[in-house]
Amino acid sequence: MQVILLERIAKLGQMGEVVKVRDGFARNYLLPTGKALRANAANKTRFDAERATLEARNLERKAEAQTVADVLDGKSFIVVRSAGETGQLYGSVAARDIVDTLAAEGFTVSRNQIELNNPIKTIGLHKVTMHLHAEVEIAIDINVARSAEEAERQAKGESLTSADAIYGVDEDALRPEDFFDPEADRDGDDE
Repeated sequence: MQVILLERIAKLGQMGEVVKVRDGFARNYLLPTGKALRANAANKTRFDAERATLEARNLERKAEAQTVADVLDGKSFIVVRSAGETGQLYGSVAARDIVDTLAAEGFTVSRNQIELNNPIKTIGLHKVTMHLHAEVEIAIDINVARSAEEAERQAKGESLTSADAIYGVDEDALRPEDFFDPEADRDGDDE
């Protein structure tokens, strides 16, 4: 199906371009959300008449997104989750969890603005890209840890996936003598 784009859409085209898309994508997403019009003579004249209004609205949305991006860019957010000793999470951190974390900090974003191809399944610092507008893209840091104290340690660059980091024990420094008494009676009688 041929459509006229009413705004810039990533990997598809710029505002005003006539592009060919699959029928389902046009009917289920582009047309209902107001991002495109069917490409016919009546809609082309309608678009030409409304072009200035659409461009002004697009610039306004871009400016709003840019102000939010200036505040968010480079910020770090802490997500506390249960994890095993190896750093593997018992669950995962999905885009929904990131939206909830940002909402708790006072930022309103939608789930589809967060680019997270796969859920986060390990503790550590993770870069997450956000598309606040078709032309405004930022990156934030998500610090996934078992507790707020561990999050602070991770932020300083410490790795928390070893027993040394978790319990304060250096596994390599342990010797057999630390686990048993070499002078103990070996034959089993209590003499």
